Amino acid sequence: MAPLRFSANVSWLFPELPSLPARLRAAGSSGFEAAEIGWPYGEPPEALARTAQEVGLQLVLINTPPGDREKGEMGLGAVPGRQAAFRDGLEQAVLYAKALGCPRIHLMAGRVPQGADRAAVRGEMDAVFLENLRHAAGVLAQGELYSRILPGARRTLWGCWSPSTPASRTPAAAILEKVGRPNLQLQMDIFHWQIMDGNLTGNIRKFLPLVGHVQVAQVPGRGEPGSPGELNFPYLFQLLEDEGYKGFVGCEYQPRGDTVEGLSWLRSYWDKRGRPQAGQ
Repeated sequence: MAPLRFSANVSWLFPELPSLPARLRAAGSSGFEAAEIGWPYGEPPEALARTAQEVGLQLVLINTPPGDREKGEMGLGAVPGRQAAFRDGLEQAVLYAKALGCPRIHLMAGRVPQGADRAAVRGEMDAVFLENLRHAAGVLAQGELYSRILPGARRTLWGCWSPSTPASRTPAAAILEKVGRPNLQLQMDIFHWQIMDGNLTGNIRKFLPLVGHVQVAQVPGRGEPGSPGELNFPYLFQLLEDEGYKGFVGCEYQPRGDTVEGLSWLRSYWDKRGRPQAGQ
């Protein structure tokens, strides 16, 4: 079994550094082979790509633009009336992904519109999301790009729409089946999945074949995997290895202190398992 491959989410890690290029350099000097960026759109893609190349990082994931954050938007994929804005944002994400050599884009579903009743708009949001996913899968296939959808967490993003119920990931899997495109996959954010459902062992074994990217953070504080909390990450990492997961594990957490010092959990993993060889 090959060791897991980890990517630094530089939108979260190294918050003491003011710019994304500086954070990419810090990730490279900390031993990461890959990085992901939530929203890279405040920096020219060429500058980010140049920095990543200089420090030997592969960029593996970006998000679609969030929309109007001043109005509370956090993604547009399932928001009624915002289909045109979602498609414009997708085009921007594709341009960045190509410039960065990044093969994956997280399609953010978004929040229930302010003032709307979740139950009343759920059917319309399902339909809008399905329409946008079909469009996105076609656009991304032209550039040989992969897309991810993340079942949202009601606790951390109040009002966030989710194509799932607290008891099951099946609705999200059903959406993938309806779209029917191999370049559309699930994003397994273990922090969110634990909060919404628990039963991580069963859910990982059942849904990992649909998963294209994993992200990790401790529950409940969203700190590093080595921080105190509910989750036994050595067990979960071994489970991912045993189940044959080959993708990246994104470090999307809030460092409790200095980011580099807080990476002791990752250094311990590397000491025990080694680092993936090129091509693994």
